[in-house]
Amino acid sequence: MVMATTTSTAAPTSLASVTLEVTDPEAAHRFYTAFGVDAYIRLRASEAQSTGFRGFTLGLTVSGPATVDGFFRAAVDAGATVLKPAAKSLWGYGGVVQAPDGTIWKIATSAKKDTGPATREIDEIVLLLGVEAVKATKQFYAGRGLTVAKSFGGTYVEFAPGTSSPLKLALYKRRALAKDLGVPVDGTGSHRIVLGGTADTFTDPDGFPWEAAA
Repeated sequence: MVMATTTSTAAPTSLASVTLEVTDPEAAHRFYTAFGVDAYIRLRASEAQSTGFRGFTLGLTVSGPATVDGFFRAAVDAGATVLKPAAKSLWGYGGVVQAPDGTIWKIATSAKKDTGPATREIDEIVLLLGVEAVKATKQFYAGRGLTVAKSFGGTYVEFAPGTSSPLKLALYKRRALAKDLGVPVDGTGSHRIVLGGTADTFTDPDGFPWEAAA
């Protein structure tokens, strides 16, 4: 992906919105409505070229395995491709799908057993950016006003969410993220995502663009 530099001195304090750039907004809207996440994302028409891994994933954190399965089935029934079937792991239960527009979604829970019936409720949505240098990108975002909530050296960083947004921003090594999602790390062209904050337009060190959220 194309590297870029900042173009603004204003500072976002948190991630307020996520806009996916898609070739067919109407088809994407139908998919995300059926999937159950249409209230949390925005869609924008774009013909920007993009190949391979786009360098990010959107993650749904939910209450239990049955809820994971419900969202997983809804995504697949609406046209998503299974990248990793939902399964138990050391950290819980989850799976990975790719939407028809190319966006990769991870649906997961830390619970290994259900304590209640399946729901359609989402606890949080995490935008996980795959970056080349986690420490440097953490410093970049901290310098622009984001508050670091968790940090594990040069491996993973999580920023505090805003009070009015269910979205959370996190950083992970690009190669490690691709491996976790089960996709090749190579990718070129546009990320096909725009992050919204309280700032004017700027672009982070890994080429992810920000704009002022409406």
